Amino acid sequence: MGHLRRGGACSAVLGLVLAATASAPALAGPDRPPRYDNPLSASFADTFADPVVVRGADGLWYAYGTTDPLREGEKQFHGIPMARSSDLVRWTYVGDAFTPGQRPSYAAEGAGFWAPDVRWVDGHWVMYVTVTDTTVSRDGGDFAVGAATAPTPTGPWTFVDEPVVAPRPGGGGGWLWTIDPSQFTDVDGTPYLYYGSYYGGVSVTELSPDGLRAVGEPTLVAIDNKFEGSYVLRHDGWYYLFASTANCCAGPATGYSVHVGRSRNPRGPFVDRDGLALTASRAGGTPVLTQNGNRWIGVGHNGFLTDLSGQDWIVYHGIDRADPYLDEPFGINERPMLIDRLDWVDGWPVVNAGAGPSDGDRPAPVTTGRVDERFHDAALAGWRRDGDWRVTDGRLRGTGTLTSRTTTGGDVRAEVDLRPYAARAAGVDLGDRVDVRVDTAAGRLVVRDGRRTVSTPLPAAFDPGHRHHLAVEVRGDRLVAELSPARLGDQLAVVTLRLDRPPAGRLGLVAEGGVVEFDNASVARLHQPVRRTVPEPRAGGLLPRFSDEFDDGLDADWQWVRPDPAVTVTDGALRWPVRSADLTGTGNTAGVLLRDAPTGDYVVETKVTLDLGEETVRNYQQAGLVAYVDDDRFARLSQVAIWNTRQVEYGYELPFAGQPVYGGNIVGTPATTTWLRLAHRVDPATGEHEFRAGSSRDGRTWTWGGVWTFPADTTPRIGLVAHGGAEPAVTAQFDYLRFHR
Repeated sequence: MGHLRRGGACSAVLGLVLAATASAPALAGPDRPPRYDNPLSASFADTFADPVVVRGADGLWYAYGTTDPLREGEKQFHGIPMARSSDLVRWTYVGDAFTPGQRPSYAAEGAGFWAPDVRWVDGHWVMYVTVTDTTVSRDGGDFAVGAATAPTPTGPWTFVDEPVVAPRPGGGGGWLWTIDPSQFTDVDGTPYLYYGSYYGGVSVTELSPDGLRAVGEPTLVAIDNKFEGSYVLRHDGWYYLFASTANCCAGPATGYSVHVGRSRNPRGPFVDRDGLALTASRAGGTPVLTQNGNRWIGVGHNGFLTDLSGQDWIVYHGIDRADPYLDEPFGINERPMLIDRLDWVDGWPVVNAGAGPSDGDRPAPVTTGRVDERFHDAALAGWRRDGDWRVTDGRLRGTGTLTSRTTTGGDVRAEVDLRPYAARAAGVDLGDRVDVRVDTAAGRLVVRDGRRTVSTPLPAAFDPGHRHHLAVEVRGDRLVAELSPARLGDQLAVVTLRLDRPPAGRLGLVAEGGVVEFDNASVARLHQPVRRTVPEPRAGGLLPRFSDEFDDGLDADWQWVRPDPAVTVTDGALRWPVRSADLTGTGNTAGVLLRDAPTGDYVVETKVTLDLGEETVRNYQQAGLVAYVDDDRFARLSQVAIWNTRQVEYGYELPFAGQPVYGGNIVGTPATTTWLRLAHRVDPATGEHEFRAGSSRDGRTWTWGGVWTFPADTTPRIGLVAHGGAEPAVTAQFDYLRFHR
């Protein structure tokens, strides 16, 4: 069967290689803001899977990816390759985190390291990694989450000699997939770790204060057989769980994508936009990022960053459908690093306002501002000193006030790294009225606007000897100040205040009652948020000549591939007993009921009822729509039982390197009765047929997923399918097939 499986949902090798050749990015100028073109990693690598990005104390950006060769033909695996950039556009490879043979004592010889997550925890850098093979079992598959620490983002990295999360026996045999770690620190200072995958689901556990040991009992936050690659951030008081779904590594048929749920608690329950839980058998999940018909497919396993303007960005990997493998077909999937704007619309994150992954020149993240100071100049040019200030070892230390000579005003974001190790309070002034202080004496983050003061407590374990990041945004009369460990969506304290009037003047860095260390001070124009998503496909006027309401048997326009005599049409519905058959691979035993489609753009819809129950394993009973060229080239949109889950899967098969290749994309959540749509578009540049999938639980509110494409010289027909397994007996009911302009 061509669906997610416990033993085969991910490729055995997670591809990650760095592309060697690419055109240079557009450079910035006085009237030309910087621009970029995906993939970001093209300058130094052919593949760079499972990427995350952090900003170091030196003001530079650092990226990390899964262990793989860096270039086509290289054949040498790199132990977590690292790259560095000053502008998030031009990247340079700076070495590997781990030397050949370097591993913790619990790791088996030859173990690989996957899916790094790098964080600033308890005063040092911590890298969490999947350790693919340990000494717990000789059978392999005994994954663990390990950790390494370092004083700088590039190391030297030293493994902690005990796993953060040890291998876990699976209830169905073998070992649960203890992979894809992602750390998060809550506002009370509690560190958490999210981890897990298709076999076992995604769980969260509390960590020890140093972030190096799991403590307490874990909580399941996303169901097994649907989610992996989790990442949690906090936004406007909500906790958002991003997780990838479907197969990461099916070459040209990879349909990996990112879905999200949110909660008021870091342990969940996380629910999607429709209120559906990510832990339910009919698992929820609102699409954030999915393929759109351009070159990029399999877009997923995301990280997160915020630029100096306050704009959020998602970093992830994708597959170029024209170049899906690093070297030979069916080897390592080639997954370079991509980045795109992450917008928040009506409280939900979405990439490029819903347009999906970008391919082409577009505005780059903001990495410089009106004020942009890393304090490498001991003369402090451009700053007025009041007190005792000096720059040593690339750090500003002092007491008093340091004021920028550059005037700021309007909607701005000011930020600074600070370490108030010997001061009563430290922070920033905006003009002559508004000040924001990390008050270590009182243990609070304090904002003052004239005579008004608003504050919130710092975590009880707040350590002023550790570097923290302070960001202050002013939009109109609204100010938001947040303190975080390392600007990765994990705030320790947030204060919001309505101002009497917007501040104007100069940025001041303030140290009260002792010495403070500052670095990376900036003021940039605040980003303009996106308020609306791009339009979704709409069904226009009905095309009766191509449609069938099933009122009087099958009309003459239907054609069978492998007729099923059990199909009946009565009382305005087509009823199709689900058979033990499939379309994937070389078996091709399932029946397909087809009809010609109209030319040009259209939307085709069906309403299908299929009682698959919940929780039980009924692999892989399904029913739905199909866009079909032949048995080895089709896109199948169906509600389906995948192990204990019920999902809307948008599967795709195509011929590649002499054999059929199948993969899937996940759309929405099915009900017993589910409405399905395929929106067809002809690409005006290439002539390709693009089919975007949508699903609905009520026929009114739609969730739209990814796009699969067919060559221009094909003529896809549209049809219905019902197959996947005969036990227990179940019959699919189709109420109609309707075409709309």
